[in-house]
Amino acid sequence: MKYVFVVLRANDNGQGGTFALYSLLCRHAKVSTIPNQHKTDEELTTYSRQTYEENSLAAKVKRWLEGRAYKKNCLLILVLIGTCTAIGDGILTPAISVLSASGGIRVQNQKMSTDVVVVIAVIILIGLFSMQHYGTDKVGWLFAPIVLLWFILIGTIGALNIHKYNSSVLKAYNPVYIYRYFQRGKSKSWTSLGGIMLSITGTEALFADLCHFPVLAIQIAFTLVVFPCLLLAYTGQAAYIICNKDHVVDAFYRAIPDAIYWPVFIIATLAAIVASQATISATYSIIKQAHALGCFPRVSVVHTSKKFLGQIYIPDINWVLMILCIAVTAGFKNQSQIGNAYGTAVVIVMLVTTFLMVPIMLLVWKSHWILVVTFIVLSLMVELPYFTACINKVDQGGWVPLVVAIAFFIIMYVWHFCTVKRYEFEMHSKVSMAWILGLGPSLGLVRVPGLGFVYTELASGVPLIFSHFITNLPAIHSVVVFVCVKYLPVYTVPVEERFIMKRIGPKNFHMFRCVARYGYKDIHKKDDDFEKMLLDRLLIFVRLESMMDDYSDSEDFTMMENKTERSSNALLLTGKAGSNTMCSTGDLSYSSQDSIVPAKSPLRGNSLTRYSAQTFGDELEFLNRCKDAGVVHILGNTIVHARPDSGIIKKVAVNYVYAFLRKACRENSVIFNVPHESLLNVGQIYYI
Repeated sequence: MKYVFVVLRANDNGQGGTFALYSLLCRHAKVSTIPNQHKTDEELTTYSRQTYEENSLAAKVKRWLEGRAYKKNCLLILVLIGTCTAIGDGILTPAISVLSASGGIRVQNQKMSTDVVVVIAVIILIGLFSMQHYGTDKVGWLFAPIVLLWFILIGTIGALNIHKYNSSVLKAYNPVYIYRYFQRGKSKSWTSLGGIMLSITGTEALFADLCHFPVLAIQIAFTLVVFPCLLLAYTGQAAYIICNKDHVVDAFYRAIPDAIYWPVFIIATLAAIVASQATISATYSIIKQAHALGCFPRVSVVHTSKKFLGQIYIPDINWVLMILCIAVTAGFKNQSQIGNAYGTAVVIVMLVTTFLMVPIMLLVWKSHWILVVTFIVLSLMVELPYFTACINKVDQGGWVPLVVAIAFFIIMYVWHFCTVKRYEFEMHSKVSMAWILGLGPSLGLVRVPGLGFVYTELASGVPLIFSHFITNLPAIHSVVVFVCVKYLPVYTVPVEERFIMKRIGPKNFHMFRCVARYGYKDIHKKDDDFEKMLLDRLLIFVRLESMMDDYSDSEDFTMMENKTERSSNALLLTGKAGSNTMCSTGDLSYSSQDSIVPAKSPLRGNSLTRYSAQTFGDELEFLNRCKDAGVVHILGNTIVHARPDSGIIKKVAVNYVYAFLRKACRENSVIFNVPHESLLNVGQIYYI
C-alpha cells in the first residue's frame, strides 16, 4: 500500500528512486549541494521553484531545510545511503532469484550436489549479463506474458494446496495471530522476520525501475493480479507445510503437482531472469541519475532504445555487477544467507524512502500534518521491526549489502566532494570580462581561422583554462564558443528549451557562450550531432540578434531554443534575403551578465544599427568560413590535490581515492565523443 498508492505518486515525471525524490526536493527548496545547481545555473533554468505563503507549513519546512549547510549534507547522505543500498539490491536480486530457481532441479534429483546447482546458476547469470547490451526492448515483449503466466500459476497452485491440504490456514488472516505468534516464540519469532522480509521484496525495485511503466498500470496490476496471487501462493505453501513439516526448506517446489512440475520450473526460471533484468536495469537507472547529478564518476551510458529513453546499458557497471553476483552466488551457495543479505538491503531502502517522503509530502504535496504523521507511523510500524530483525543477521550474510553500500558510498561521496570543491575553485578563479576586453578584438594573439569550442562547467564568466591556454599558446581561433553542458535535477529538459546562446563582449570579438541543459534521463547526442546543432543555433542567434539591433542598444541578450524554433524558418529566409524584418520583443529575454562593453566602443547607439545592417551578412559569411575551416574542442585536464596542510583523511580521499577514480573513469573527450585529431587538452593543478 505504501509504495503502490503513495510513493509511486512521488515520481519525477515518470521516474522513481531516491534520486528522483531528491530532485523533487531540489526544485522546491535550495537543498542541493551539487555544483550544477548554484545560483548562476538557477538564473539560466526555466524551472522556477514553487512559491509558498510565508506562514504556511510548507514555507516553514522550506526555511528549515535551507537554514544550515549540515542539513543539506545530511539530506544528501541519506539519499546516497538509499542509492548505494539499492545498488546492493541489484547485486543480490539476480543471485538469489536465479539460485532459488535453479534449486528446483535438485528437488527432483536428491543425489545432485549443491555445487552443480551453483554452477547452473552461475552459467545463467553469465548469460543474463552478457545479453544486457541488446537492451530490454529487444526481448521485453516476452516479459509480460512470462510474468503474467507465472502469477497465474503460483496463484492457482496456492488455491489448490489450500483446498487439498488445510483450508483452516485462512485463519491466519486474523490479526490476533500476530500477537499470539510473537507471544509464543518471543525472540525467535522476532528473528524470523528477517526471513519473512523476503515476501515483500521487489516493491523497492518497482519504484526504482518506474520509467518502464505508467503509474496507473502498476497500480492496477498490483491490485488485481500481483497481490492476490502472492497471497494465494504463500497461504497455499503454509497449508502444504502444515501437512508436510519436513519439507520446509524447499516447500515451494514440493508443493507443485508432479504433472506440471517441469513446466512450472521453466516458467520459474524465466520469471527469475525477468526479475533480475528489472533490478539490473533499475541499477543502471540509479547510476545514470547519480552520474548526471555529479555524484558518480563518468561512465559510458548506451541508450538501447530509440523509443524509450529509460532503457539504457552501462558496460562498466554491467561487468562489475556480474562479477559481484557470481561472487555472492558461489561464495554463499545457499539461499538462506543470501536471503539475510537481501532483506537487509531491501529494508534500508524502504526506510530511506519513508524518511524522504516526509519532506515531499509537506513541501511538494502540501499535505496536512496529520496525514504525514499517519503515513510515517504506519510505515515505521512495519519497517522498523523488520529492520531490527535483519540487523540481527548481519553476521549471517547481512554484511554483504552493507559492505557494498559502504564501498559505493565512499566512491560517490568522495567524487561529489571533490567535484564541488573543484567547481568552487573554478568559480573563484574565473577571469573577468574586463580583462578579456582589455586584450582587444584579437585577444592580444593571432586569430587563426576556425571555431574553438572551450568546454567549461561555468555558466558565466571566462574559465581559468582559457586564460591558461592563451597565456601559453600564441594563437586562438577566430570564433570562440564557451560550451557549458549542465545536467539539471529533472527527468528531462524539452528540446526546445535545451540551448541558451549569448554573445560575450562586442561583436568584433566573435565570442559566444552556449549552455546546453540536459535532464538526468536525456540522451547526450554524439559529437557530430551536438556540434551541428550548436552551430545551427549560433547562426540563428546571430540572425535574430541583427534583427533586434534595429531597435535596441543592447548587444547582449539571452535566446532560448524554444523562442527561435517558432521563427527559425522565417529567420532563414531573412538571412538569405538580407531583409530588415522586425521580430517581437516578447520572444526574447535580456541579461547583462556577460555584457561589459567599453564606454568608447564604436558599437553603440546609431552606429550599432548601421553595423548590424551593413555587416550582418558579412558576419554570417565569416561564421560559415570558420565552420568550413574546422572545429577544435578545447577541454580542461585538471589535476586535483589536497592542500599540504590538509588532514590525513582529506589527503587520502583527494590524492588517492579521487585520483584513482579520475584515472579509472572515462575522460571528457570520450563522454563527448570528441575526435582526437580535433582535441586540445589544457592541463592545470587545483589545490583544494
